[in-house]
Amino acid sequence: MRPKVSVPFRIQWLLVVFAPVPRGIPTVVTREFTAHPLCLSFLKCDKLGGISVALAAGCGEAGGGHGRATQTADERAGGAVFYDKVLSLHEDATVPVVNPLLAFALIKRLQSDWRNVVHSLEAAENIRALKDGYEKVEKDLPAFEDLEGAARALMRLQDVYMLNVKGLAQGVFQRVTGSSITDLYSPRQLFSLTADDCFHIGKVAYDMGDYYHAIPWLEEAVSLFRTSYGQWKTEDEASLDDALDYLAFACFQAGNVSCALNLSREFLLYNPGNKRMARNVLKYERLLAESTRQEATEVVIQRPNVPHLQTRDTYEELCQTLGSQPTHYQIPSLYCSYETNSSPYLLLQPARKEVIHLRPFVVLYHDFVNDAEAQKIRELAEPWLQRSVVASGEKQLPVEYRISKSAWLKDTVDPMLVTLDRRIAALTGLDIQPPYAEYLQVVNYGIGGHYEPHFDHATSPSSPLYRMKSGNRVATFMIYLSAVEAGGATAFIYANFSVPVVKNAALFWWNLHRSGEGDGDTLHAGCPVLVGDKWVANKWIHEYGQEFRRPCSTNPED
Repeated sequence: MRPKVSVPFRIQWLLVVFAPVPRGIPTVVTREFTAHPLCLSFLKCDKLGGISVALAAGCGEAGGGHGRATQTADERAGGAVFYDKVLSLHEDATVPVVNPLLAFALIKRLQSDWRNVVHSLEAAENIRALKDGYEKVEKDLPAFEDLEGAARALMRLQDVYMLNVKGLAQGVFQRVTGSSITDLYSPRQLFSLTADDCFHIGKVAYDMGDYYHAIPWLEEAVSLFRTSYGQWKTEDEASLDDALDYLAFACFQAGNVSCALNLSREFLLYNPGNKRMARNVLKYERLLAESTRQEATEVVIQRPNVPHLQTRDTYEELCQTLGSQPTHYQIPSLYCSYETNSSPYLLLQPARKEVIHLRPFVVLYHDFVNDAEAQKIRELAEPWLQRSVVASGEKQLPVEYRISKSAWLKDTVDPMLVTLDRRIAALTGLDIQPPYAEYLQVVNYGIGGHYEPHFDHATSPSSPLYRMKSGNRVATFMIYLSAVEAGGATAFIYANFSVPVVKNAALFWWNLHRSGEGDGDTLHAGCPVLVGDKWVANKWIHEYGQEFRRPCSTNPED
């Protein structure tokens, strides 16, 4: 079905042009989806071992003891090609995939490509064992929604970090501004996307009516299909014909009829018998002939608007710095020190405190946890991770502007969490026992995971945060449980600074003034993770119980 989009009035009558119809693609049955997009933690789950065995069985992997005794050399060669592609993406199931391009490709190989292979004529005739292996683990494979979420994540990274599509397709992460090219990340091993990979990303955008993203990805797919024309791959879902078809109609929907005409004519060179495309060509020609009598206008495709994000430009600029803090020697009031907070608990091992900002007051405590503690917290949370939600009126709902998975841990789960709470209380001087503080929330950000600008404190009297009967969130204590290679910074929008991910460090700030009013300068965001596996733990502390620990003030600036 052609997506419903608005088009310029002068070309609305031409909507009788037929949109591309996917051919030879199995129907995907939709289902309720709660894990979008696929978190990177999936890519290191135990199930991947079984999937690897199933693939190896179908491919007759040497020395694996799998596969039929009667498997022919052709069967082994055909299956081994696909098996090697998957294995090259993720050889170690105990280590998460941190490169978003590799993660997308691995999800696609397991969700789409493997299905295409086992349903192909070649599979029916030659590699039955690969199909048998697929059916055994099909329920454990990524769902279509996971693949769609991974494609949308790449588009999010493309936007926020101003990444060049052609560079991404070649495996490089470059920000292109005019004639300036900046390398944001240099992968240890270069990985390129295939023409079919680019086609799928473009088609996801196309199906959403998002031609701003669809066109460059489909253009890259067309370019790559042209260079490999005639070299059909069994696992591919699309061909040059498909890419030209979708790109032509995307250009038309965007108002670029001339581009649509040229692409449609090229399509007919490869598929001259296609009557639908021939009718489209005639109508494009008629429209262009009529438009020559009118004033020509330049076609500019606008990036899709994000109505809930009024601070998009500032947010993205802060994210693009990949974490930039004020230069401390230029601002004497920002300093580093050893902090005991007059607590006996910290006398023998004071915290390493770094004052990041004064208004709002933001502090970074270095090495707040050690590697073993961070690992323990991740392990405790991992079995309970679910799609993160946000407060919406009186409900809590999953939303597109927060992409992550989270779990809540009570201090009764493990004695180490009791020790952690005691350490937080000593540093902040606050009462963090329930109901004066929430349980520890552990968050894992998936491919391109992010949380757009938001306040931690409630801004509405009907917020679910007040159900605890302990007032609003007065303070946030956020612990970085992992390192990332690029992206993922915490950006404070109105204060105009960002803090990079510092493994094992903890970030602390006040959400409320002493008067109880919310501090508007604490509007902050979790920038998309460009490369890495980001884990954080949040401890939110509420107003009640802190009356004598953080006394009220009539000064609105306090």
